Amino acid sequence: MDLDFTAADDEFRQRARDWLAAHVPVTPLPSLETEEGFAAHREWERRLAADRWSVVAWPEEYGGQGVDIVKWLVFEEEYYAAGAPGRVSQNGISLLAPTLFDFGTAEQRARVLPSMATGEVIWAQAWSEPESGSDLASLRSTARRTDGGWLLSGQKTWSSRAAFADRAFGLFRSEPRETSLETGSEADSGTGAGSGSGAGAGSGSGTVRKPHQGLTYLMFPLDADGVTVRPVGRLDGKPAFAELFLDDVFVPDEDVIGEPGQGWRIAMSTTGNERGLMLRSPGRFLASAERLARCWRAHGDPSDTALRDHVADAVIGARAYELFTWANASRFAAGERIGAESSLNKVFWSEYDIALHETALDLLGADGELIGGATAEAGLAEAGAPEAEGASRLDDGDWMEGYVFSLAGPIYAGTNEIQRDIIAERLLGLPKGRR
Repeated sequence: MDLDFTAADDEFRQRARDWLAAHVPVTPLPSLETEEGFAAHREWERRLAADRWSVVAWPEEYGGQGVDIVKWLVFEEEYYAAGAPGRVSQNGISLLAPTLFDFGTAEQRARVLPSMATGEVIWAQAWSEPESGSDLASLRSTARRTDGGWLLSGQKTWSSRAAFADRAFGLFRSEPRETSLETGSEADSGTGAGSGSGAGAGSGSGTVRKPHQGLTYLMFPLDADGVTVRPVGRLDGKPAFAELFLDDVFVPDEDVIGEPGQGWRIAMSTTGNERGLMLRSPGRFLASAERLARCWRAHGDPSDTALRDHVADAVIGARAYELFTWANASRFAAGERIGAESSLNKVFWSEYDIALHETALDLLGADGELIGGATAEAGLAEAGAPEAEGASRLDDGDWMEGYVFSLAGPIYAGTNEIQRDIIAERLLGLPKGRR
């Protein structure tokens, strides 16, 4: 792993830093999980795209700069360091787009990616279903063949961004499940499998079609006839999640990604991106750890060595995650793929995020429990710390809100319990446990 940056890398970093310094809003945008904030963040995506900063690693024909993975990571680091707004288009850019690059057609890429880059079309995830939990393969929503396409029916839940988004992507059962009448049991869910289709699965006495077989990966509009979007009520009143109800929603053949029946193999590519490098770049945590360090300098009690050590752990953890990511980036650059190792990545960043925010709340005490309450910037100013100048973009935030969000980390992108099963079975070679 080479940690030396080239002159071209340094030049790119400076360009990104200069652009962000000139364009990042001084006043933070409203939460992207509200209607007002969603619209403001969509406009921010348009501004990024105008100068080709929204998807720097994509080819120029789709709105990017065509840079390599090193420069993408450099940009992410500068983006978070600048305190830039959250990416409302993240589902599309981080999950769907890599899937289209790997499995989509040239026509799909030309049709979908440019409007994704500009924020004109925002994409929602349509994975989870009621009673399915983390067992994605147990989904019940169906895709039935019809002239020129498919009819989608069923229900999706916890659909990120769906309350305000334009389109969605997800898996649907296009071939019926078959169970053994002889044994009355169903096949293993295949959660850790990377392939499988209906072809060759067989039928009849003593034969089982595994749940992950016969699935198809589809894209569909959220304003189509037969789609009902119902926002999920939350304690904070922000309705970004939604349930989707689909009643014979027509989707043309051109919106199938890959081959019908091969959806599981394709979805594993998508979830690999979500668990690994694409969803949580190290720049996010490096910036948070730096914020925490500033909080310590402003609010910390030097005699509280236990809390001081937790702050140090957070800074070290961010650096360790950065180095782990650079190691993966080196593998990508060498043409390798990241498989089950993405589960290691996901478990680490999701649990690290919680620990970092818990440390910040311990540090701030009762003030940290206030929504929109005390910030590190205010503490720095009160203490006369030199770091206070120009710190608003980094420190004008809410540790409590970040903490509440971090609690979802071990659940989304595949629960950490499932990830530990994958690590045990596919990386350590341990026998499968009973389920």
